[in-house]
Formats: sequence, structure tokens, C-alpha cells
Amino acid sequence: MQSFFEKKLMKKTLTYLMLVLSTVFWGISFIMTKELFNTEADMTVTILITFRLAVATLVFIPSLALMGKLQKIKREDIKWFLLLSLAEPFIYNLCETSGVQLVSGSLASVVVATIPLFVPFGMALAYRERIGIGTIVGVVMSLVGISIMLIGGEELKGSLRGMIFLGGAVVIAVVYTLILVKVVDHYRPVVITAYQNMFGLIYYLPVMLIADSSHLPLLSYSPKMILLLLVLGVCCSTLAYVFYNYGIRQFGASAACIFNNAIPVFSLIAAIMIGQETFVWTKALGAVVVIGGVFVAQFQKRPN
Repeated sequence: MQSFFEKKLMKKTLTYLMLVLSTVFWGISFIMTKELFNTEADMTVTILITFRLAVATLVFIPSLALMGKLQKIKREDIKWFLLLSLAEPFIYNLCETSGVQLVSGSLASVVVATIPLFVPFGMALAYRERIGIGTIVGVVMSLVGISIMLIGGEELKGSLRGMIFLGGAVVIAVVYTLILVKVVDHYRPVVITAYQNMFGLIYYLPVMLIADSSHLPLLSYSPKMILLLLVLGVCCSTLAYVFYNYGIRQFGASAACIFNNAIPVFSLIAAIMIGQETFVWTKALGAVVVIGGVFVAQFQKRPN
């Protein structure tokens, strides 16, 4: 009996560790993306995303195939996977990465962390689901928090375009969720992610070659650049999704989703640690308000 409880505790601890790691990976992804733009003058949005998706695809697809877990897509579902990949990663990553290029990584992570708040509004429009008062309060709190983070003038330089791109990423993420419900019950989450990365790479490769191929010879291909791209592809686009999906399977979506509220915290800590940003109390206060808004909405949606 003791052995049974010990195994259960170990499994639970492992799940917590995986969820924390997924949050850390997604949090630092904004800072590593910003670092690539800061250190590589000729790095473009399409090149960065294409390289990241290439790494993720080369790791994810063969791994699932070797484990015998790569489900084939049914013919009637191909259109949904094409639409999913068009929404995310194609349009979403374009908006998110363009936003990170123009604003700080910590601010970008806070804006993107509000996605769960707006999903219920999309579900209400598409599937007539009810919106709770907690969701509305959470949205207002998060918008106030983002405004607080902009106080001080530093972020206002070029932030309008960046915030528009990030706002577009939030909208696309909601659209993506509405499409996801068409396939999520028929395919494992890791399989959906693998095909998304592959189709996203197919979308991005010709765009990158046509628009930015002239920039490829100008990149440094330094160890730092290669390392950052490998971490983004392997840890942020692959392992983070695997760990998060495992957490959803063990704890459920509502419980696992709460861990994502800490993404902006890890982004801000990482940015300060590498000297990319300095500590400003308005940023910290704004991040707390945004995270508080997400918590309010999350707890509202949980059953009594």
C-alpha cells in the first residue's frame, strides 16, 4: 500500500515539475527571441520562425514516429489541420514575433498571457457559451495591468505597432481555439502540435525564401545564435507542449492552465538576469495586476 502511494506521489511531483518547466520555457522564449533580434541585425521575423519550426519538426515528427504515436490524419480532417496551422503557428507566430521585435519581451509575454481571458468571448460568439462576471472582471484587470506596464515612457517608443501585432496574436489564438475543438477529441494533443509545426514550416519556408533569402548569408551563425534557435525549437516549441499536454492529461485543463499565469514572471526575471531590461516597479506592478486578472477569470470558470 505504501508503495502505491509513493508511486502516486512521484507521478504527481513529476507532473508539477513538467508544468513548471513548460511555463519556464514559454516565459524565456520571449526573451530569447528578443535577444536574437538584439544581437543579429539581419535576423528577420520569417527567418527566425522558419528556423524555429524546422528544429521543432525535425525533433518532434521523427520522435513520435519512432515511438509509434504519430497518428495519420483522416482525409476529412485535413482541412481543419490546414486551417489550424494557418492560424497557429503561421499568422500567430508572425504577429507575436513581430510584436516582440518592437516591444520588450516581458511586456509581450504579459499581453500574450491574456489569451485565456478572451477565449470565452470567442466561445460565446461561436458556440453560445455563457460569459461569467469573473471573466469580464479579469479582462478589465489585465487591460489595466498592461496600461500600468506602459507607464514611464520607455515602452512607448514604437510600442503602438508592437501592441497591435500582439493584439492580433491574441485574436488569432482565440480563432485557433475555436478551430481546435473540431479535432481535439480525435487526436492526441502532442500529435496535433507535431502536425501544426510541420504544416507551419511548409507555410513559412517559401515566404522566407521569397521575402528574406538575401538576409541568410548576412547572419553570423554564431554559437550563440544557433544555441538560441535550438532552445526555441526544442524546448519552447516541442518539450514545453509535451510537458503541458501531459499536465492536462493528469490534472485537467483548468488546473494545468493556471501554471501559465506565471509566464510573465519568468520572462521578466530572465530579462533582468541577462541585462536585457532593468527592474521598474511599474512593470512589476502591472504584471501582478495582469496575472491577478487571469486568476480571477480562472477561478470563476471552475465548478463549485
